[in-house]
Amino acid sequence: MQQLGWDWIDIIFFTGDALVDHPSFGTACIARYLEKAGYRVAVVPQPNWRDDLRDFRKLGAPRLYFAVNAGAMDSMVNHYTAAKRLRHDDAYTPEGRAGQRPDRAVTVYTKILKQLWPDVPVVIGGVEASLRRLTHYDYWENRLMPSILVDSGADWLCYGMGERPMLELTRALEAGRNLRQIEQIPQIAFYRKGAAKTGSVSQNRSRPWLVNGGTASEAQRWDERSEVLRDTSRGAEPILLHSYEECCKDKKAFAENFHHIEIQANVLHAQTLIEPVGKGYVQINPPYPPATTEEMDACWDLPFTKRPHPRYKGKRIPAYDMIKDSIITHRGCFGGCNFCTIAAHQGKFIQSRSEKSILDEVRRLVAMPEFHGNISDLGAPTANMYGMHGKNTDLCAKCRRQSCLFPGPCPNLDRNHERVLKLYRAVDAVKGVRHSYIGSGVRYDLFLDEKGFIDETGKPYLRELMLKHTSGRLKVAPEHTEDKVLNYMGKPSFRLFERLRTEFDKINRENGTHTELVPYFISSHPGCRLEDMRRLAANPCLKGIWMEQVQDFMPTPMTTSSVMFWSGLDPRTMKPVWTEKDMLKKKEQKALFFKKK
Repeated sequence: MQQLGWDWIDIIFFTGDALVDHPSFGTACIARYLEKAGYRVAVVPQPNWRDDLRDFRKLGAPRLYFAVNAGAMDSMVNHYTAAKRLRHDDAYTPEGRAGQRPDRAVTVYTKILKQLWPDVPVVIGGVEASLRRLTHYDYWENRLMPSILVDSGADWLCYGMGERPMLELTRALEAGRNLRQIEQIPQIAFYRKGAAKTGSVSQNRSRPWLVNGGTASEAQRWDERSEVLRDTSRGAEPILLHSYEECCKDKKAFAENFHHIEIQANVLHAQTLIEPVGKGYVQINPPYPPATTEEMDACWDLPFTKRPHPRYKGKRIPAYDMIKDSIITHRGCFGGCNFCTIAAHQGKFIQSRSEKSILDEVRRLVAMPEFHGNISDLGAPTANMYGMHGKNTDLCAKCRRQSCLFPGPCPNLDRNHERVLKLYRAVDAVKGVRHSYIGSGVRYDLFLDEKGFIDETGKPYLRELMLKHTSGRLKVAPEHTEDKVLNYMGKPSFRLFERLRTEFDKINRENGTHTELVPYFISSHPGCRLEDMRRLAANPCLKGIWMEQVQDFMPTPMTTSSVMFWSGLDPRTMKPVWTEKDMLKKKEQKALFFKKK
């Protein structure tokens, strides 16, 4: 501040991670985005919450608001294993030291700030806040918890990928807009006391799948900066969910609520969600439309140093080591796996950067003195979804499917891999790049079906992936072998993996290579019994494959699988689901697999 000549700060961020100025870290993305808009932004990483709170006091109060997140992971997932044992390291902390952030970091940080500065607004966001925005099952407390807005006392919650809503909220607070105007900003949530003013609200709550989705009103431009806003007071009606108290009394109510939440997280034109809790209600405004290519480029073209803050000089941050030579190509995932939170946070619709923006970042990376020629990952949540979309976007605007790939690929989905192949070749042609690896996940049902490759780009993609973009092992995620379990996971039949192995082995033989196939599996998922894991371990298709990647299922907030785990109901059908909850038997499911191998 002294070097910049600042005598005040507009926004002060508190985060549970070490500060790394890299686009893989949400704090850096939002801070840089607000900085570009002219705001003075400061970041306090991993503040000490145990002492006299000097880290929370040192910068005083900001001119506009405090911003709080737990870091790139939910703090409880960061701290505990699926067996609820305390982890001994933290990849987002210098030297991997554990214990540098509290459990439920967003709530802890927010309460401290409200205690010290009661009149300053606090805006919460990031993965922890985003996925706990409504009533959710907490695995570690083994109970339903209300929205994090209620527990933390925060003024506003920004969910999902937050550049646009955070900028609009910042401008609204700076301009002194009235509460009604601020409450119309898309992709934010808030808690209010009293009864919700919902007008004509859908009451068909016993069977929420019968409620028709409405068409959201056209985006408005209602301030001098031409920010796109959605008027939630017109168009589709808000959806009134069961209250938190009802969900605590009736697991069916919780499952019904989630069905609504899941649909609205996966449609292009979502409705406002209202959930009563205590003497008030939580309101979730619909999200912004998916980011355009130009908007995506504007985020990644910000002046990131792509390095940890100088305060960490000489200290290793394991998470940074993993991503320092990586390039993110897009956001979102339309795979719709029931145990995954990517779509709930990043959205179902793929938002891709332009090839020019990606290549410009590659050139900047090559120019860094510590770069040694190998891009560790050229991808995103699912690497080969880059540039993919519906053939007819009008149909996508009406679609209410959670997944474009399950129970079968949508006929409107363009699965051609020509664009992503061109991108790989263009990156490899950049001077200074020796190898560009794909470290992110790959969906093989995007280029294969049980009969073989789905189009003329499928085999060239798999061949190029194996021979040029895999460092010895290609990791894929069939997750299980048994169709019954896969159905509860929202994953395709294992027969597709069998076809993949056939084609994989064929390419190895044709080229005299020895690339290995490494499948990932999940034990103890809802619907999975010990005998299912036995059949998995004995499956003949896995013979001769490197087998070590089995993960015990961990219920995390805002997933279909966690709803199944708690309620014993499949929210898609409301039919009962058997779930293994005994810790010793969960351990047995996982251990049996390794013992067999």
